[in-house]
Amino acid sequence: MARDEPQQAADHLAGALNHAPTLPEAHELLGRLAALPGGGLTLFPLAPHVSAGGLAARAHLLAAAGHPDEALPLLAAASGRAPGSDWAGVPWVGDPALGVRIDPGLLVQLLMRLCTAVGDPAPTRTRTTLRPYLDVAKHAVRANPEHAMLLGAGSALARRIGETALAVEWAARGARARPSKLAEIWLGYAYRSAGKVPEALAALRRAVTHDPDDLSVYADIAGTLADNGRLEDALNWVDRALERDPDYDCAVHTAHRLRHRADGDLAHLVRLADFIRDHPDESHEHTDLADCCREVSWLSGTPAAAPLPRGLARAAEEPSADAVHRLRQVASLSWAHPPAAYDAAIPLILVQPFDLLAVLAHPPADVAAAEIWACLGLLHHGAEDPWLDSARRKILLDLIDGGLDRVTEAALFALIVSAWIDPEARADVAAIVAGRLTEVAGRPGARSVAELALATPDLDPAMRATAASMIRSASVPRQRGRGRNRLLLRWRRQ
Repeated sequence: MARDEPQQAADHLAGALNHAPTLPEAHELLGRLAALPGGGLTLFPLAPHVSAGGLAARAHLLAAAGHPDEALPLLAAASGRAPGSDWAGVPWVGDPALGVRIDPGLLVQLLMRLCTAVGDPAPTRTRTTLRPYLDVAKHAVRANPEHAMLLGAGSALARRIGETALAVEWAARGARARPSKLAEIWLGYAYRSAGKVPEALAALRRAVTHDPDDLSVYADIAGTLADNGRLEDALNWVDRALERDPDYDCAVHTAHRLRHRADGDLAHLVRLADFIRDHPDESHEHTDLADCCREVSWLSGTPAAAPLPRGLARAAEEPSADAVHRLRQVASLSWAHPPAAYDAAIPLILVQPFDLLAVLAHPPADVAAAEIWACLGLLHHGAEDPWLDSARRKILLDLIDGGLDRVTEAALFALIVSAWIDPEARADVAAIVAGRLTEVAGRPGARSVAELALATPDLDPAMRATAASMIRSASVPRQRGRGRNRLLLRWRRQ
């Protein structure tokens, strides 16, 4: 600014706000830019890829020019990109006059965009950074006490930041002012956050009467019932939704999750994975499959590892630097579910099979579960070839031949993943796993194969029962929680 280079100064200020949205020095310099002709707004244009700091800077200049109602949506857009940063912790946002001045419809849109950017409930830090927007909503509600949409959107934000009593009050007022499906949904969610389950279910049922074809509400009711120990009632609501539309994604996801909760049958999760693969264009992101797989051995991560076979280590060259680099970029000790592990390994198609085999012989010490990811990488080579005659099947079968060790476990897991993603491979893989389970019964390390068997689609029920019995009879139960994390570290160290 001293060299009369305001655009460069503006770029630096936008960068500073990205890191420290309330930095006093940055706001002092913004004040100097605001004194320029045009208020400095041309220095922060609304370009297609403007940074959050650039949005915030323009918002502050608009507020300084007497247009805080135009500024708030820009500041909220910055908050939507980085909700944990304190974008709104500035005096002009807290001015009660802003809530009176801003158009209620515009504020509703702003609040709903903020709600979609955070979880329900929001993380602790985000609750603090979003509170100024709730204060704006309070001032606006005082000025517009019967605006149903404002009351509902304000309720949605209030419940996310822990103001459940206010969320219930506003949602109830909105439902009285203008009864509608959306008003009852907001009220049901508010009651649910406040722990008032009967009231929540009543509101959601009223939402169904407003619009019997909105099957997402059926799924919400089912989820609420299931979370409160009423699984049979929950499944009845899911069935009602599926009768109307057997392919409605929310109902299908909820149905498979609840049926798996009811009987523990892996087939529900496999069918859900099939549905996800066959219906890529869903209404929104679902986490039901990942939720069911969480903390289950092999379905969501590696258990404790067997020793590495030294014979293989003598049989191959060291992996190339490029192979190690690409492996390091994808490898992890956990994954959301088996199809997600397969997808995460896609970049390894750029690593030749001989290099992936070299990784099995000489796993890099700093790569998490390198053997698993090398075997998953092998699945992506020749993926277009029919399973039974494929090279990837032959290589993995060769790798499981022998004793129980890290490589055989990894190869067996890769075979199981192939069954998750390819229905044509399921009968073959189930037979392979059943044969391996029978072979290792009674031997040290058999528990790991039993756990792998329980993750195998279409495994014969008798073999599944055998695997479960082997796990129950194991002398040392597999640890969970913190203990499981220590076991995962063993895989990394060995």
